Amino acid sequence: MTLIQACEQAGIEVPRFCYHERLSIAGNCRMCLVEVVGGPPKPAASCAMQVKDLRPGKDGEPPVVKTNSPMVKKAREGVMEFLLINHPLDCPICDQGGECDLQDQAMAYGVDFSRFREPKRAVEDLDLGPLVETHMTRCISCTRCVRFTTEVAGISQMGQTGRGEDSEITSYLGETLDSNLQGNIIDLCPVGALVSKPYAFTARPWELTKTESIDVMDALGSNIRVDTKGREVMRFLPRNHDGVNEEWISDKTRFVWDGLRRQRLDRPYVRENGKLRPANWPEALTKAAEAMKGKKLAGLVGDLVPTEAAYALKTLIEGQGGHVECRTDGAKLPAGNRSGYVGTAAIEDIDAADMILLIGTNPRDEAPVLNARIRKAWAAGAQVAVIGEPVDLTYEYHHAGKGRSALQAMIDKGVSEETRDEKNTIVIVGQGALRESDGAAVLAAAQKMAEISGAGFMVLHTAAARVGAMDAGCTTEGGMDSAIDGAEVIYNLGSDEVEIAKGAFVIYQGSHGDRGAHRADIILPGAAYTEEQGLFVNTEGRPQVALRASFAPGEAKENWAILRALSAELGATLPFDSLAQLRQALVKDVPHLAQIDTVPENEWRAEPTGELGDADFRNALQDFYLTNPIARASVLMAELSAGARARKDTKIAAE
Repeated sequence: MTLIQACEQAGIEVPRFCYHERLSIAGNCRMCLVEVVGGPPKPAASCAMQVKDLRPGKDGEPPVVKTNSPMVKKAREGVMEFLLINHPLDCPICDQGGECDLQDQAMAYGVDFSRFREPKRAVEDLDLGPLVETHMTRCISCTRCVRFTTEVAGISQMGQTGRGEDSEITSYLGETLDSNLQGNIIDLCPVGALVSKPYAFTARPWELTKTESIDVMDALGSNIRVDTKGREVMRFLPRNHDGVNEEWISDKTRFVWDGLRRQRLDRPYVRENGKLRPANWPEALTKAAEAMKGKKLAGLVGDLVPTEAAYALKTLIEGQGGHVECRTDGAKLPAGNRSGYVGTAAIEDIDAADMILLIGTNPRDEAPVLNARIRKAWAAGAQVAVIGEPVDLTYEYHHAGKGRSALQAMIDKGVSEETRDEKNTIVIVGQGALRESDGAAVLAAAQKMAEISGAGFMVLHTAAARVGAMDAGCTTEGGMDSAIDGAEVIYNLGSDEVEIAKGAFVIYQGSHGDRGAHRADIILPGAAYTEEQGLFVNTEGRPQVALRASFAPGEAKENWAILRALSAELGATLPFDSLAQLRQALVKDVPHLAQIDTVPENEWRAEPTGELGDADFRNALQDFYLTNPIARASVLMAELSAGARARKDTKIAAE
């Protein structure tokens, strides 16, 4: 333990710029100087000195660390004075104003005058891409961004060049950053050198209303803070949660907010003579109820739907004799067997893993923050093996093969007793492996692999709503095909990733005018994930509550409330009048959903089913940035997607 950590545990604040508990120690800003009694007669950097290095006094008295002595005060003032020699005086227009560590610590530990009259140096700004705006004249060379990109994000494009006054943080050969975690350097930068390009000059922190919520861009359930100004979402920031996302979020999570403003459904629509026309709520609900009465119904649960809305849809549709399905991508997840669709391992278990096997998944795209956690385990000595498409995962791995035959060969080969007993192993299976016709057999094989290696088992989902909807029982035997087979009316609750064939009457309830709305005969505008309270269960099975940060636009309403109103029109009123009553009914049916923020233990059940095919595994996501209707409505995500495609294209020399 370092002195700065010991001081923190004792409740004493030590200022710092370069030290960060999740990055390696650089010891280069010298702001955390303390006085060690009995040590050398000079201040010591508390981030670089460990408690075990302290020596007792000459008579054996315990060592003493002073954090507020005259020596320390003078040292801190001196360091702050040096930091501010070249720092520009642009606080009034700096985007970090109000959230700037340098500003706060200059007030708390600095002096109120400057002895330097020389001209300040200036540095040219970098172009790091469309996400991070740079003002490198403000940089104090704390190297947090360099350490984050190399250690956590696993890219090597940033570094420091030059010496003395000429040293500067730069990207090699002027490259833009190629990572889907790069936005985190905005939070890490203690000055205004790296700020958010899309958010720049739109709001000040004290104008914003801050709401704690849960991210739905992937199934990790990252804890986020939604900052709103009036009715508009201005930005997303990460919240610290050691068990889920530590304090990182992916770029899609952080910058997707402009998609919440575009292509929104803000009033009901009814299709007449092949064209959609605006309608009011009573008319739309009446027409929907008329269409549903006495017909064969099917309900589809989309990827961004809170668990309460999925449960309300199930209660409504099954009450009318219909079927509900949430596995809209065809994944062969076993209904009722939680160890088969969630697994037995927690995300935190990855930290202590010695061996990690990835089957048919690319975590760098499917859950970038989880991928950073696997990289952390790899950096600590874990071995990673991959069966599936060879992709760049930001760490080295053993590629065991591309398809099912490689998985079968690994099972046949078996695992030595020493490995099974002494190594912590985790098997992670992706949605790409479970979507084909032999998905159930692949799942059984992956479970078999976990059994023979004594491993923890994890299913990596790509849809934030999937586990919650599976818990609520939104499944039909035979999956998606048998659910909609022969259905005359399909109630599509925010499922925009499926093509519904012509023939059936479609009622679409969702937030964005995406694929589902184009196919719909009646459109009922719902709230997006920042506009209603809801439960989301993440990929490890942890229920978390997302709170409402703003209100839905126009006439759009909360998803559960629309279903409740429609049920009254149908003459089959659902037995709840508020979200609290709905949640009570849900918890009565599914008790573990009441255990907010805990990972319930799942009883292990492996069911051998079907024969493995011989095809290669295909990953679930082809484009990281355009996976859901909110992301597809975002201009920035489209730009990032185009940039990623351009980087992948091989450059051909001019002839």
